[in-house]
Amino acid sequence: MKLGLDIFLSHEYVNFKGKRIGLVTNMTGVNERLVPSVDLFFEHPDVHLTTLYGPEHGIRGDAKEGEKVSSTVDPSTGLPVYSLYGMTRKPTKEMLDHVDVIVFDLQDIGSRYYTYIYTMAYVMEACAEFGKHFVVLDRPNPVNGSDREGNLVEEDVRSFVGMFPLPNRHGLTVGELALLYKHEFKYCCELTVVPMQGWKRDMYFDNTGLIWIPPSPNTTNIDMNILYTGTCLVEGTNLSEGRGTVRPFEVIGAPFIDGQKLAKAMNEINIAGLLARPTSFLPTYQKYQGEVCGGVQLHLTDRTKLHSLKAGLLLLETIIEMYPRQFQFVENEDGKFFFDLLAGTKQLRKHLFDGTAKDFLHSCDEQLEKFTKQAQPYWLYH
Repeated sequence: MKLGLDIFLSHEYVNFKGKRIGLVTNMTGVNERLVPSVDLFFEHPDVHLTTLYGPEHGIRGDAKEGEKVSSTVDPSTGLPVYSLYGMTRKPTKEMLDHVDVIVFDLQDIGSRYYTYIYTMAYVMEACAEFGKHFVVLDRPNPVNGSDREGNLVEEDVRSFVGMFPLPNRHGLTVGELALLYKHEFKYCCELTVVPMQGWKRDMYFDNTGLIWIPPSPNTTNIDMNILYTGTCLVEGTNLSEGRGTVRPFEVIGAPFIDGQKLAKAMNEINIAGLLARPTSFLPTYQKYQGEVCGGVQLHLTDRTKLHSLKAGLLLLETIIEMYPRQFQFVENEDGKFFFDLLAGTKQLRKHLFDGTAKDFLHSCDEQLEKFTKQAQPYWLYH
């Protein structure tokens, strides 16, 4: 298996020899020996690296979710590092003054809520505006490229956790997404995608032989990534999604929940590929910091059978039924429901309160079919 990074540094770089290169990356931008792409580019005799750019969580991955990141200087190379999650999400003209080509080397996690794929869109927009060439070094979709789940984001709830009509689990690599953005969503920059060798659509990350580097503090492992398509929606509620524990997005709960009763109710639903175990946990930050929460840990028994969005919705539906007075959808400072932005629709909240989550899931089938037909021409792997 060879990453786009490997292919670029073995021969593709010759197409950009003499060009000033900017690199969008973080700690996930490494080769199979865990050598950072920053170092590989900086030390390469025929690659002229001039500028670095960091997404949410910063170029070293030490900033928490939603935390604004400042621009800085990289202590290792002495190069400027412009933050794309601080004063601006789209590179300005000044940020691009010393580059001819921007290379993108970030690990995505396969769910549309994750902001790196929208950072890529903003960089593509800037490249089109200021005449820069954009290059994507492709990396695996860690939860495979075969499975897709969910609804397409509706226009009135688009945001930085859902900028485009993508399903919750999109089944594309970052390179394939870049092609989709250019040809379907009109982000018409000069684009080169450097594909991987040896990756197949049915592969999970632990089938690749590569070492998993968490792209952000709470993306801990492959089970978490699979569950995230469903359990990320918990962020839009007054339940803890397990941030501040060693099992974020795998443990779900709140101080008002009886974990024994919730686990029993979830297991009686008999969700394929999933078992719920009663647990209690003490978040060290975020919701219910320092308070004991009752809840469940979700365990995968067969990831090939699990529909993670279905699991997340049925979990929420069950908690609403058990705790209708305590459960809440939380509002942002501007009075909008963050849940709607994650859900990509304002309709899902009502379905959950009405106990019709399965009806909502059935309504997604036609949207998934539409998206698959739209995306398939840009598949680079089979």
